[in-house]
Amino acid sequence: MTEIHGIGAWIAIGLTGATGIWGLVLAAIKRQPGRFFRSASLVAIALMLAQGAVGLVLFSGEGEPGSGHLFYGMVIAATVAFAYIYRAEIEKRAALAWGLLLLFLMGAGFRAVANIGTDFGG
Repeated sequence: MTEIHGIGAWIAIGLTGATGIWGLVLAAIKRQPGRFFRSASLVAIALMLAQGAVGLVLFSGEGEPGSGHLFYGMVIAATVAFAYIYRAEIEKRAALAWGLLLLFLMGAGFRAVANIGTDFGG
């Protein structure tokens, strides 16, 4: 499970970053996000949330992630919750807002990895 969390972290970080940049490019060329972008965004966000769930499973066992690692996991969860709450506002400038949100999630995921590395067990 620790390996899944470690490898999954880099996949989630890479996907949120790539999709976030894609959103900013769409905003720059003034195009609305299409179905494929929205699907990629949902997959990226789902992967980040899945990483949080795997982290909680590891934490409930014998793993000790460190307070910084836990903090960024909670930041990711809270950010997704706020995005869901304000989704109507986000849709007004969807490409820019989703792009920035995804890049923020990428940064939070990267900081979580930077705090502990990918070896969750310490």
